[in-house]
Amino acid sequence: MLYVGIDLGTSAVKLVMMQGDGTIVKMASKEYPLYFPNPGWSEQKPEDWWTGVMEGMKELLEGVDASQVAGISFGGQMHGLVVLDDQDQVIRPAILWNDGRTTAETDYLNNEIGKETLSKYTANIAFAGFTAPKILWMRNNEPEKFAKIAKIMLPKDYLAYMLTGVHCTDYSDASGMLLLDVEHKCWSKEMMEICGVTREQLPDLYESYEKVGVVKAEIAKELGLSDHVVVAAGAGDNAAAAVGTGTVGDGQCNISLGTSGTIFISSKNFGVDSHNALHAFDHADGKFHLMGCMLSAASCNKWWMDDIIGTKDYAAEQADITKLGENHVYFLPYLMGERSPHNDPKARGTFTGLTMDNTRADMTQAVLEGVTFALRDSFEVAKALGIKIERTKICGGGAKSPLWRKIMANVLGIPVDIPACEEGPGYGGAILAAVACGEYASVEEACAKLIHVIDTEEPDAELTAKYEARYQTFKQIYPALKEVFQHME
Repeated sequence: MLYVGIDLGTSAVKLVMMQGDGTIVKMASKEYPLYFPNPGWSEQKPEDWWTGVMEGMKELLEGVDASQVAGISFGGQMHGLVVLDDQDQVIRPAILWNDGRTTAETDYLNNEIGKETLSKYTANIAFAGFTAPKILWMRNNEPEKFAKIAKIMLPKDYLAYMLTGVHCTDYSDASGMLLLDVEHKCWSKEMMEICGVTREQLPDLYESYEKVGVVKAEIAKELGLSDHVVVAAGAGDNAAAAVGTGTVGDGQCNISLGTSGTIFISSKNFGVDSHNALHAFDHADGKFHLMGCMLSAASCNKWWMDDIIGTKDYAAEQADITKLGENHVYFLPYLMGERSPHNDPKARGTFTGLTMDNTRADMTQAVLEGVTFALRDSFEVAKALGIKIERTKICGGGAKSPLWRKIMANVLGIPVDIPACEEGPGYGGAILAAVACGEYASVEEACAKLIHVIDTEEPDAELTAKYEARYQTFKQIYPALKEVFQHME
């Protein structure tokens, strides 16, 4: 049988068709616009996502026996606020994960409701990108639209609704809303009251690998699918990517270098760090995970290459970088503010340490290193909790760079494994669909059989020592500039 994983990203939707044995049959990708109506705002139209999915599905199914498609599931950008009225029509464009308009609401939650209280209710504190501050922003700034809300959804769940007619979400994605009691896997009554929403406005909760419904008859007919294609709840993009790289069970680690950057640590037990520097979320395998998330990762390199240097030949720009661990230029990658571990929407990107003899290659290198150093900040928080991370997998667009993988291995000082399949969230979504259809008994069993490592970047002791010294300098830069950032527009 065939299984489709839909990765709803920030720039495009990517669809992966997988056989039951894990072989990828076909892939498709459809881009859609991203809107910035005001500085720091970031929005998309859910209708554009759906158009992309339908176009992508038709491309994916062309020349394929569509009757063999048994299941569909998702990995999706997290935290976005999708609101529907009582006719299930979209009320306003979705406010995305990297939107920074909710500073006042985030401060209210963290300072007036209190971080300890929030952590007690949800296992997390408020971040500007989370869904609950967005709901409060709508209540404060768009009261007429807020009054029309009949359903609150996350981005991928809008796709599940359009396919099935079911209002649903999964625990991993719901964990990032600041409305879920993560430990007990239920909506928090206290948070609903704080945000002014009711249980009826929230979707039903499922495990990521559970069936939520089947594709509606009219959609199945349009696509040529059978009338019993299973739709599974799916997962937030990072949890789906973790499934796609086999980061399930206890004590596994995955680093994602996508638009955002994450360090993802799976755990069989629930746990929260005392400063809430890492997110404590439910995992797509039915257990838990800790995650550090930086808002700008591979997008920093894309910005530097596309907008500043003006080139699409990333490999050529990296070819001149040979003196690793010796760069005196430092880059803070906070182009959209920062989440883990600083939780500072006013943080900004900087180049520091420039001199007259610096080259374009030095600055390109600094961008790659800056993102890696910032991920290490979250890595250090995990180590301080007593978590022993002996190696990590890596995925995302940035992971395709051998140079970046080498920097990562030596900045962290651990082996970095490269999975055979690079399509993390989409592949993870397809695996979740296969589990929902009974192809595998569990997510862990599926990953054990399907995920293979094809290469490993080993750290070099001498280079690791050089990067240790560089990191010690890097981690002093943000604290020195933090107060300056607060006064910048």
